[in-house]
Amino acid sequence: MDLKIEAVHFVVDKKLVTFVEERVHRLEQVFDNIVSGEVFLKLDRTSDKENKIAEIKLSVPGKEMFAKKQCKSFEEATDSCVEALRKQVRRHKEKLVV
Repeated sequence: MDLKIEAVHFVVDKKLVTFVEERVHRLEQVFDNIVSGEVFLKLDRTSDKENKIAEIKLSVPGKEMFAKKQCKSFEEATDSCVEALRKQVRRHKEKLVV
């Protein structure tokens, strides 16, 4: 899978990039036909504690899947997005089998 990670309004460190890559690549265990993925990590400028936003877009043949979560940390937001995408990927895979 070709994966692009972009940080908006901040500089991302290598540790966070590695974490995101590991989590997103785990989706290939569910469905190995994922073509590409884009991850956007955004820092919301509010005073709210939950100001870290992760958006993940996956491209599979014939469909694009998207998840967006806002949490206290980028790791938590990424995990939530990956879990939502795991459900979408499973649903898509089941439709292909039928």
